[in-house]
Amino acid sequence: MSNTQECNSRNVPLPIQREIRQRCGFGCVICGMPLYEYEHMEEWAIVQRHVADEITLLCDQHHREKTAGLLPKDAVHKANSEPYNLKSGVSKPYNLHFSGKQAEMVIGGNGFTCEDKGYGTIMVPISVDGVPLIGFLLADGHLLLNLVIFDEFNVPVLHIKNNQLFYSVSPWDIQLIGTNLTFREAHRKILIEIEFQPPDKVVINRGRFLKNGVEILVRPTNILITNNSTLLSDCHAHNCHGGLIIGYHEKPIGGFMAIPNLPRYLGDRSEALRFEKESLERIEANKAMQPTAEGGGCFAIALDRLRSRSAYQGQ
Repeated sequence: MSNTQECNSRNVPLPIQREIRQRCGFGCVICGMPLYEYEHMEEWAIVQRHVADEITLLCDQHHREKTAGLLPKDAVHKANSEPYNLKSGVSKPYNLHFSGKQAEMVIGGNGFTCEDKGYGTIMVPISVDGVPLIGFLLADGHLLLNLVIFDEFNVPVLHIKNNQLFYSVSPWDIQLIGTNLTFREAHRKILIEIEFQPPDKVVINRGRFLKNGVEILVRPTNILITNNSTLLSDCHAHNCHGGLIIGYHEKPIGGFMAIPNLPRYLGDRSEALRFEKESLERIEANKAMQPTAEGGGCFAIALDRLRSRSAYQGQ
């Protein structure tokens, strides 16, 4: 029998999680979705133990169907013995494998890279006050997503840890088409959009992140911090594990931008949005004036600096 552990907690220990992920092909055994929940095929309330062979992976939809009795237990056992992602001759819908010596992360047009140090290498695109809001773990040739979404009241509403859907306070629309992963909280209201570019690149095109009064908006070409109207575009950092690092971190993380202090809970962001529009126009104008320049350089602009520059130019 595979690794076994008896305990009073429903949380599956990490070593057993890893064994289950590998056995199930890193996805729901029925459809292959790489975001899943650990499901005890023998009811937890009865056995109250963690045995790798008795636990499988189910996506949110199939987990709810099993709980409601719409998905027979026999069907789950059969799929567990023949996981979708491990079937021979079957085209796998989700290919999020990682390979290579270096991983690249692009968020809102800003990029950073880090070398693969082996199992457990971590990349943190956004972290606020020591809390990684989004992160990736390189493990066993796969990219494992870690994501925490907070609402305006600082309450976590969606939590994904190493591709495991821990909880969601409402039925999210989670869609993975090809290598594009999209979370929607309502029709046409995208909360975060991630594009996996195997074998070694991940691009975050859209997102809204809230934590402790900080609001970060991710666009395809830039990042906007509405609190202090800071816009980041085309910034790059090499061989670091972090991207945008805001607030105090007990354990410092290297990234392409660190902002230790900024105002919190300002409410109205209309001025920041106007500033974003004006800054992007300035950036495009600057690029047009330098058509032979490669890349265009890093643009990190704050509202007070833009005001000072405009006042000087007006004299």
